[in-house]
Order: sequence, then C-alpha cells, then structure tokens
Amino acid sequence: MSDFLSDIETLRRNARAHIDRGPITASYDADRERVIAVLNEALATELVCVLRYKRHYYMAEGLSSGPVAQEFLQHANEEQVHADRIAARIVQLQGEPDFNPATLVARSHAEYVPGSDLIDMIKEDLVAERVAIASYGEIIRWLGTGDTTTRRMLEDILGVEEEHADDLLNLLKELGQPV
Repeated sequence: MSDFLSDIETLRRNARAHIDRGPITASYDADRERVIAVLNEALATELVCVLRYKRHYYMAEGLSSGPVAQEFLQHANEEQVHADRIAARIVQLQGEPDFNPATLVARSHAEYVPGSDLIDMIKEDLVAERVAIASYGEIIRWLGTGDTTTRRMLEDILGVEEEHADDLLNLLKELGQPV
C-alpha cells in the first residue's frame, strides 16, 4: 500500500467530523469565500453573454443572417448551461449564486455591447469570447490543485468558449470580413 493514503479508520472519522460542510473536506485547499466570489463574477459573465447572444439572435437581419442567427442561439443556450453549472457549484461550496440584475454588468468580465449590424454583432461576440477565454485561463491557473472540481468544470467551459471563438472567427471569414 502507498504511504500517502489515510488508513480507513482515519478516512471514516474525518468524514463524520464537520458533516455540516457537505463536500468541503479538510483536503479542500482553496480560499472558499474567494472562489465563490470569483465564480459569481464568472456567473455574471455567462449571464451577460446569454443576454447579448439572445439579442443578437433576434436582431440578426440580412441575406446571411439565418445561419448566423442560429449560431447566436446555439451559443446563448450553451452559455446558459455554463451559468447553470457555475451556479450549482457555488451552492455546492455553500455560497449563494448572485443573479442580481442591478449589478450583473458591473460584475461581468465581458461587456454587453448590442452591435449595430450583423458583422458588428459577430465581432462583439468574438471579443466577449476572447475575454472569457483569458479570464477562465487565469482562474484555472489560480485554482491550481486547491479546488480541482471547480478547475475541471472551468476547463470544460473554457473548451466550449474556445469553440465559440473559432465558430465566430469562421463566420467572419465566410462573410468575407478581414480578420
């Protein structure tokens, strides 16, 4: 047997101690309150992205708007899934997800820019995705091994954000826009 594992009795005793903490055990090595605050910023970012993508979906017009609008809608739905995952993780960490609309934009890393036309909408969404990619990368590095569950969740979300950025870049190319 490996020396790094606790004996069974120690594992059982530790599991009974502080049962009120649920999944948060002594091995949780991050600043839980700070993680919750950072996750609430990420939640605000995702919610702002949902709202921006939804607006773009409804406002898309022009000959090329059909497939672009569908891409906006798909991204909006995926961002909502991200928001839901983040909110659930905040609750697991015994925090409260902050859905307060009055402070949403101020807490978001991404901006809410309506966009003036289809190309502008795509570009603004691409900028927001790049902000999310950079932000999640920093958070993932900051978490390190202190909170591996949150880190893995954000790594999954980061992969989708990178796909979104690639989708948007390809849309710009397909529409003949210089990038």
